[in-house]
Amino acid sequence: MDGSSHTHSVTSPARIRTRLTDLDRAKGVAILFVVFGHLVERSSPPDVHWYDPLRIAIYFFHMPFFMYLSGYVTFWAGAADVPVGRWPGLVSRRAQRLLVPFFAFGCLTLVGKLVASHFLHVDNLPPSLGSGLLSLFIFTEHSPATSVWYIGVLFVYVIATPLLLRIPRVGRLPVETPLVLVAVGLYLITVPPILYMDRVCRFFIFFVAGGLAARAGARWWAVLDRWHLPAFVALMVLLTYASGFVHFDWNKHADAYFPYKSYMLAAGLLSMVALHGLVRRTPVSHWAWLVFVGNMVFAIYLLNTICLGLTKGVLLKFLHWNAQDFPTFLVVMMIAGVFGPILIKRFLLPLIPPLDRITD
Repeated sequence: MDGSSHTHSVTSPARIRTRLTDLDRAKGVAILFVVFGHLVERSSPPDVHWYDPLRIAIYFFHMPFFMYLSGYVTFWAGAADVPVGRWPGLVSRRAQRLLVPFFAFGCLTLVGKLVASHFLHVDNLPPSLGSGLLSLFIFTEHSPATSVWYIGVLFVYVIATPLLLRIPRVGRLPVETPLVLVAVGLYLITVPPILYMDRVCRFFIFFVAGGLAARAGARWWAVLDRWHLPAFVALMVLLTYASGFVHFDWNKHADAYFPYKSYMLAAGLLSMVALHGLVRRTPVSHWAWLVFVGNMVFAIYLLNTICLGLTKGVLLKFLHWNAQDFPTFLVVMMIAGVFGPILIKRFLLPLIPPLDRITD
């Protein structure tokens, strides 16, 4: 692959203006899986045996797929190819776009949990504001707002990628070679959960895969259209096997160990073809509601755990955390986790312009 020619094609004005609707649909699919994965923060009821394998299966691929889409959009829009002279401007813009909501919604979730704990049951409650801040931003294994990690990690990826693409390469190797080598190397190492660095290392490979897919353009679309069904079948087989084989401890970062990461790598790569290809085919390609959900993805991501926590706290006033009531929790919380943020974004946040801007 000739790196310079592809760089030119990615950053051309006509291509930047092109909006791929299948990416919006794919983002809609991805955020639905994210919300489902957040329905139970730690443990399902002890007498429910079917949910944890399902959640483990989703965790193998839902954030790898989300990062793939983020890398795709970043490269497609040309942000990965920003010249060195314009890099400080990129850092400033992405800090406003990503770091501001990272800190704002992280602190909002933490304070909200501490206040709500006086009235409702709250999952993953820190003992104090100080310890909560340390867990939120430093010792992040037990972060009280784990969902915000994605936007902090994405900031690191977006500002680091243009620099990595300018690392000198040997001979006629593609310009992306150093980027790929760094991504593979980070995936293979194990780092402690400090400053979310474990997640920075774990998901960069999927971000880079999305960038390479965007570079490939129509050649990648041909792969999606031809191989999405075999990839989907292979993904289902892998998830069925791996979710029953892996014994995941939600109170520890067991996903840092390589057996888990090997399944995640395979499932993540298969999901890129299976799910992105699926949204390009009928009948899914005609689902306008999925495009709508995809366009609201940032607000849903930032607000879904808040809506889920409040909904669960209210439901526990009337229901019990047991096998009989668990399906009701799942249905009501799923609706609240998807539509609650949409309603807040549409009707409440316009009254608070600073929050409205950072959730666009």
